[in-house]
Amino acid sequence: MPKRETEPHTTEKPYWFSRLLPLLILCGLGVVIVVMGQFVQAKKMRLAEEKRNAQLQERPPVNSIVLELATGPIRDRLNLPGVVEPWEDLTLMAKVGGTITEVLVDEGAAVKQGQVIARIEEDDYRIGLAAAQAAHSLAQADYQRNQERYQKKLLPLAQLQARETNLQTSKAELDNATLQLERCTITAPMAGVVQRLDAKKGLLLGRGDSVARLLQIDQVLAVVGIPESDVAAIRGLTEVEVAIQALAQSRLARIHYLSPAPQQTARLYRLELALDNPEQAILPGMFVRADIVKAAKAQALTLPLYAIISRNNEQYVFVEKNGRAEKRPVQTGITEGWLVEITSGLQAGERVVLEGHRELEDGRAMKVIEIVKPGVGGQVSGTSLPGFLTPGS
Repeated sequence: MPKRETEPHTTEKPYWFSRLLPLLILCGLGVVIVVMGQFVQAKKMRLAEEKRNAQLQERPPVNSIVLELATGPIRDRLNLPGVVEPWEDLTLMAKVGGTITEVLVDEGAAVKQGQVIARIEEDDYRIGLAAAQAAHSLAQADYQRNQERYQKKLLPLAQLQARETNLQTSKAELDNATLQLERCTITAPMAGVVQRLDAKKGLLLGRGDSVARLLQIDQVLAVVGIPESDVAAIRGLTEVEVAIQALAQSRLARIHYLSPAPQQTARLYRLELALDNPEQAILPGMFVRADIVKAAKAQALTLPLYAIISRNNEQYVFVEKNGRAEKRPVQTGITEGWLVEITSGLQAGERVVLEGHRELEDGRAMKVIEIVKPGVGGQVSGTSLPGFLTPGS
């Protein structure tokens, strides 16, 4: 029997494989290139770091002053200028017209409530009072006589009521004449100081003319303008320390009034602070500064502002560690004078560079020539750095 011919065996790759093979090779090459690039970059960085460390080793250490961090009090304070105003400012005016016959006070004099300031000529008003008294007596007698006639049914009720009205009118005129005479004596409606005296002997006054200006200053107001951003903090306070510059002294003032609306020009809210002034040493017009404490922390890490370096939207300090500088990013909080609160990035006991930090970089060798230790009230020993000066130094 003839042999059956067998089909030859083929080794030809599928079509899809031949299309995919170049892409796989290309991807593999890309991976190799990326890995090699990363290796080269890492090596370059390592070499650069080694070179930098070698340079740091060769460079001489930077002389530095460091602060040993400790916790202490800090306050968020607002120091604003203000001016003293009188507790009451009153212009005293004449209630009746006439010639001034007597002036009993001088400008600048202290007066008590009810004290006589001036007198107006009374003759015309005494005559008017006498006429009113006579008219009232006549009306009273007429009413009594007609009342008896009415009881005997000799007078109608309408006529009796007319006599009663006439009596009431005469009584009102009598009271008015008495009041006009009393107003010829001008008295102080409150205790205070005569800031201005317009009354002069022989001067003819009209009704409503100014007699004197009185100021009540045994208690005064320190008026301060508050920005709208600080109004909410002020509402929670009851007392504010006020420094009177002319007297070189500070006093505690009570918050008397906070305006519900700002002044139209400066857009500041009027804050009135009540100051007791029994000796009247504080005078209207004196300048003051209100020291308003919006918030306070009893234990906070604080640094002088100049110890913090700000560059490229970053805040950092240098900490001394084993003779080298370590760059440390920090976040700040409350600021008071030269001091600023550190909320994160540092711990108590660490040594922060105060002087020489502008010449430092991370890892640079440094030589500590002085260690500053804060004391009570921010005082330190052995240095005169700004922000740590003792009072009067």
